[in-house]
Amino acid sequence: MALKLYGIPISTCTSRVLACAYEKGADVEIIPVNLLAGEHKTPEYLATKNPFAEIPVLEDGDLTLFESRAINRYIATKYKGQGTDLLREGNLKEAALVGVWLEVESQNYNPAISALVYELVIRPLHGDSPREEMVKTHSEKLEKVLDVYEQRLSKSKYLAGDFFSLADLHHLPYTKYLLKTPKAELINSRPHVKAWWEDITSRPAVQEGLAGMTLV
Repeated sequence: MALKLYGIPISTCTSRVLACAYEKGADVEIIPVNLLAGEHKTPEYLATKNPFAEIPVLEDGDLTLFESRAINRYIATKYKGQGTDLLREGNLKEAALVGVWLEVESQNYNPAISALVYELVIRPLHGDSPREEMVKTHSEKLEKVLDVYEQRLSKSKYLAGDFFSLADLHHLPYTKYLLKTPKAELINSRPHVKAWWEDITSRPAVQEGLAGMTLV
């Protein structure tokens, strides 16, 4: 039975889940949610899908999950016997490093890059100009994080080691949108970060998962 994924492919969090599902070879059915019509805010959606009125939501039989990172851990665990080993649970040290870099992405990388993408991509879509002070602030925060990444990736091919993992995958959607903006230089000016990005986005499952990201 296919997993049911409520969301839209242009959404960063929805595409994050799609990339994971495709890497694991999971059968997933995308069920569009019309955000403009407020379908994510209806009483039924709030009661049965996500009480925070967000996408994506995953349904697997009688199990309903929200929060893309939690959904991906579930998918990676459920389908651990197929596709790419994204959690490395068979090796204690490798699994621990995957866990570390998953936290780095969610606690350090994502806050800076998501705020920057909001300024450079989302605000213009609504007819508003980026706020230059906010762009400067979040660019400086992201630069500091990327300096750490550049050092790390000078010593290992991927963030958790010499293997592609969920820690790498979780960086995909916001970085893709950032690279469509003038701040792409933050990635392209760091040779090891740039090589890492080119490597992970060359994966067929990743390309399929991100194919719907067409905001810019």
